[in-house]
Amino acid sequence: MRAHRRLPIDDISQVGEARRAAQALALEQSFDEEAAGRVALAVTELGTNLVRHVGPGRQAALLLAPDGDGVQVLSLDQGGGMDLARCLQDGYSTAGSSGTGLGAIRRMAERFNGFSAPGRGTVLATRFSPGMAHAWSSSQAPAFDIAGLNLAAPGEEVCGDAWACRRDSERWTLVVADGLGHGPDAARAADRLTALLAQATPAAVNTPATFLERSHDELRSTRGAAATAVTLTEGGDRLLLSGAGNVTGRLISGVSDRTLLSQHGTLGLQIRRLQDVVYDWPAHAVLVLHSDGIVSRWSLQDTPGLLQSEPAVIAGWILRDHLRGRDDATVVVVRRNEAAAIPGAQEHQDNQRTQGTP
Repeated sequence: MRAHRRLPIDDISQVGEARRAAQALALEQSFDEEAAGRVALAVTELGTNLVRHVGPGRQAALLLAPDGDGVQVLSLDQGGGMDLARCLQDGYSTAGSSGTGLGAIRRMAERFNGFSAPGRGTVLATRFSPGMAHAWSSSQAPAFDIAGLNLAAPGEEVCGDAWACRRDSERWTLVVADGLGHGPDAARAADRLTALLAQATPAAVNTPATFLERSHDELRSTRGAAATAVTLTEGGDRLLLSGAGNVTGRLISGVSDRTLLSQHGTLGLQIRRLQDVVYDWPAHAVLVLHSDGIVSRWSLQDTPGLLQSEPAVIAGWILRDHLRGRDDATVVVVRRNEAAAIPGAQEHQDNQRTQGTP
């Protein structure tokens, strides 16, 4: 994915800029005028809500990025929080408005999810498609729900981090790369690794260490990159991980938080022989991978319920609260979609998404 564009929303004048940026991105993604207008309308409503209910000085911002053939929009703030379930009901308002904004956004979006906590703020994650909004069906649900956010370092136009995922039958391979430094040279190194993932034969991605070691020589013409690769197997309760450098991995649930270790080294410069490490993946745990643009010591223990949100919301929460602010930053969150294999369970989850259950 391309890096997300962060648009601070501290006053009403910035809402117009966000609306224009969203409409331009939708048109670039081959949305027709009507569909692009829906994205612009949703962004206007989200931005206006940030101005009305959050105000300046509380990290209020919108993030925009392409997402496949669609557009991803996140709303982040560190305000007082909201009762999200009530705010999604048409007619409910705390500011004297008609109270239809969030409900309308939910109906226009292909996906809508969020989380809010008193005194901690709110993260809303939406995805818009070129066609009319539709819910997932159980037959469409993937084995893994994956979302990633990228932000370029301050003052840079491109992000020196990158992430990508590929699927070979029941085996999924996920890679997060952090090019050395930041700017175009770092981006070329990280993008080269994700391109190699897409181009590799199935045998070349048989294990994470196999892929990273084969990529090492290919990255010698670049600045080099830290990277972590993970193999996920549909229906499995374990994962396989290998890494070189400071891309961090963690498995987090309500009762456990385990850091996944990488080895020292930099792809394209110098690495020792890489090892694959097997980790148990506890039920209900989510996998989080992030570059060193995110502080290493963070916890979600003070936000019970957040881990039940969709991966994009969790990634947004981590990015919002733990961004170093001086380097490229990437957060990727993976959830096993266990309900996809249980008849009727995915339809229940779809109903929760449609209702905006965080």
